[in-house]
Amino acid sequence: MSFSLEVKEELSTQWNRARHCQIAELSALLSMCGFISIDSRSCYKIRIHSENPAVARKCFTLLRKTFNIDVDVSVRRNILKNSASYVVVVKKHQDAIRILQATKLIQEHHSEFEEVQVVNPIILQQNCCKRAFLRGAFLAAGSMSDPSKSYHFEIVCSSEKMATQIKNIICGFSMDAKTVRRKRSYVVYLKEGAQIVDVLNIMGAHVALMELENVRILKEMRNSVNRKVNCETANINKTVSAAVRQLEDITYLRDTIGFSKLPEGLEEVALARLNHPEATLKELGELLTPPVGKSGVNHRLRKLSEMADKVRTEQGGLL
Repeated sequence: MSFSLEVKEELSTQWNRARHCQIAELSALLSMCGFISIDSRSCYKIRIHSENPAVARKCFTLLRKTFNIDVDVSVRRNILKNSASYVVVVKKHQDAIRILQATKLIQEHHSEFEEVQVVNPIILQQNCCKRAFLRGAFLAAGSMSDPSKSYHFEIVCSSEKMATQIKNIICGFSMDAKTVRRKRSYVVYLKEGAQIVDVLNIMGAHVALMELENVRILKEMRNSVNRKVNCETANINKTVSAAVRQLEDITYLRDTIGFSKLPEGLEEVALARLNHPEATLKELGELLTPPVGKSGVNHRLRKLSEMADKVRTEQGGLL
């Protein structure tokens, strides 16, 4: 089972006791994967489609417990694709009207229905209702990538207005959700691991949250170790390169002008470097009499390099 399906399985078991939260969650499910049909006698019927049995089960439970009505569930199997789709159906006109009125998809004393673009803000006045709404929206049209590979959370909407509404709700919880158009759909998404942890907490997917946090901790530890190793490797390479250059300069001075023409301090550090090519500046300083600090050793080695460059220039001029 993918991580996204695990999250939905967990969310499908979450249950708000408050009826207003149940209605908020149902509003999201209806608006994003529900279909309202009106027959020739102006009778309403509600169908909610999903390819996820956990989502269908959640819709069934919400309708039965919130409105105490009879709900039918049908399964359509595709043998060629080895898949199934689930349809939760409210057939009775009066039951459908009660649901649509409670979710504010139609007015209480009117039977006119318009295609859903956004959920009525009256449904989403309290934070607990906004949390339930986001849970329903994710169950209906959300997905997540495997956190061990990448961080990506998204909810696909059929209209730009719905995407904007969901984005604003997420941003209201101090997150930076963004929207993008993808073919005929509008996608609300998050890409930062910390913010995806937050939205899982808001929706109530605490088990998935802990799993994601464990992955994030392992990733951060691995990245930290890699950074330190890369830094140490770079420092070692830098030290080795510097030592090689120093040895070349010292050897050149020895073979051209000889160490006897060097000041005593420079001669001592030159001999120390030749005899200990792998030593650090600190170790070279400790070999001198009296001992010299890193900055002092570095200063003397730089003087030797300057002298070697000067001699090379002079030798080149003579040639």
